[in-house]
Amino acid sequence: MSQDRTRRPSDPRKLAEALFKPAPPKAPTPKPAALPGAREMVTLRIERAVLEHFQSTGPGWQDRINAVLREAAGIGGSEGLTPEELNSSNDG
Repeated sequence: MSQDRTRRPSDPRKLAEALFKPAPPKAPTPKPAALPGAREMVTLRIERAVLEHFQSTGPGWQDRINAVLREAAGIGGSEGLTPEELNSSNDG
């Protein structure tokens, strides 16, 4: 009698997936408005020679790199500070 019935193929993965409801899509979270002149910590890979060049001139080397990048990007100086005034004590 059991041989007369046809067996339905079962896929355990499909059965397990059917038990779970799909997660609702996440709403995009808006980036908070940046404060003028605020700085953001990033990781940047640059050549060792470039890093040594800026670090060899003493404290404020990150500010000097920022000033050079701003100039290269064509977005002006760094909040009115001259390269001589740039140092880590100006960090906001």
